[in-house]
Amino acid sequence: MSPVSFRPSRDGARPVKVSFEFFPPKTEEMEKTLWASIERLAPLSPHFVSVTYGAGGSTRERTHATVKRLVEETSLKPAAHLTCVAATRGEVDEVVRSYWSAGVRHIVALRGDPVGGLGTAYEPHPGGYAQTCDLVAGIRRIGNFDVSVSAYPEKHPESPSLDADIDALKAKVDAGATRAITQFFFDNDVYLRYLDKVRARGIDIPIVPGILPVQNFKQAASFATRTGASVPAWLAARFEGLDDDVETRRMIAAAVAAEQVIDLVDRGVTELHFYTMNRADLVYAICHLLGLRARPEAPAVAAA
Repeated sequence: MSPVSFRPSRDGARPVKVSFEFFPPKTEEMEKTLWASIERLAPLSPHFVSVTYGAGGSTRERTHATVKRLVEETSLKPAAHLTCVAATRGEVDEVVRSYWSAGVRHIVALRGDPVGGLGTAYEPHPGGYAQTCDLVAGIRRIGNFDVSVSAYPEKHPESPSLDADIDALKAKVDAGATRAITQFFFDNDVYLRYLDKVRARGIDIPIVPGILPVQNFKQAASFATRTGASVPAWLAARFEGLDDDVETRRMIAAAVAAEQVIDLVDRGVTELHFYTMNRADLVYAICHLLGLRARPEAPAVAAA
């Protein structure tokens, strides 16, 4: 997406559905920040909220605890992330059944990062699910879950080509995936070209664009490098010289994110998934610009 002039979305446009991603907190302070963010965003009535799962299941208990609290103390619909790595099929199936028992009906199924970290070779657990398509099929055998999977407009870093990556997405859909959420991107044309290729392959599930509001440009650029997402030169130029100017960075971040999402909506996108980084203010502002308003009757989140 090249820079566009800011404008509100068209009158009479189709309503936009949003969803939010959070990660489980590691400390008491992070716990407070997470639940303050959830409380801020909950009245916008998101389609669902997802909770991430660390490499090798390293956050399994914290993910489960966060999801369980979302079920018990809010009206939100949580989607729990689940990966294939470092666990047997039986162990993964036990987690799936525990989510069903807790009232969770949506799982985000992912292969997961290699146990050795990004850049190392992925090795399936000898007794586990080998790939995401196998995990999706296993989840669907256990319960009638809504299953979201990942999609990569600029291909997964380990894929030999974009076509091979779309083959992998097709396998996940054939196994029972009901939605795909994309890796973040900053150029909307990249997403729309990818969507054309996916539809040409006969994949008709929703391909929801993942949006990363740039809270910190250096951090976002680092994420992009690790995940294979490109950073346009015009985006880097927007943040140039602002390393020590937090307030201006925030204003630029809001403008950039607003341009991206309003351009997507104007081009026919009706569902957006926000990677919140457990921070609410920027995401809330973007949603407000999209015309979303808090429902006065929306129940409050229980205090931490």
